[in-house]
Amino acid sequence: MNRAVFLDRDGVLNHDPGDYTCSLEEFEVLPEVISSLKKLHRAGWKLIVITNQGGIAKGRYTADEVHSMHDYLQGLCILEGFRIDDFYFCPHHPDYSACLCRKPGSLMIEKALAKHRLHANLCVMVGDKERDILAAAGAGVRGILTETNDSWQHIAEELAEHRE
Repeated sequence: MNRAVFLDRDGVLNHDPGDYTCSLEEFEVLPEVISSLKKLHRAGWKLIVITNQGGIAKGRYTADEVHSMHDYLQGLCILEGFRIDDFYFCPHHPDYSACLCRKPGSLMIEKALAKHRLHANLCVMVGDKERDILAAAGAGVRGILTETNDSWQHIAEELAEHRE
């Protein structure tokens, strides 16, 4: 498998409250997300989460809390018979430190492309912010913009029709 759907987290996979999702208790998976991910998995797409988590740099939450949210999401997927292939997050925030990984930079996507031996021209990034689309473009990946906290099931269905 040499293609993947890269997914922003907050606002695409879970409810984005407009500020930070700081704990597992606040982590609310959006309706239709698990079924959409399952469709993509069944159609032969790798699933990779690419997310900025600048609240770590701001001291709002820890990397361990981010891991617990990702573990929870992974657990929901496992209950449905599939797995998310990888999670990447940038713990930096431009007000506190400089980095190359924070979207709109493309480093997280580039690392995933290399690690999973993916073809950028066969991959897509689903995001709810312009920075997601810019990060995708920087890595040679097609970006698909969706509305924050809205269903993107139609996108999953369209992508699932293109089987490998």
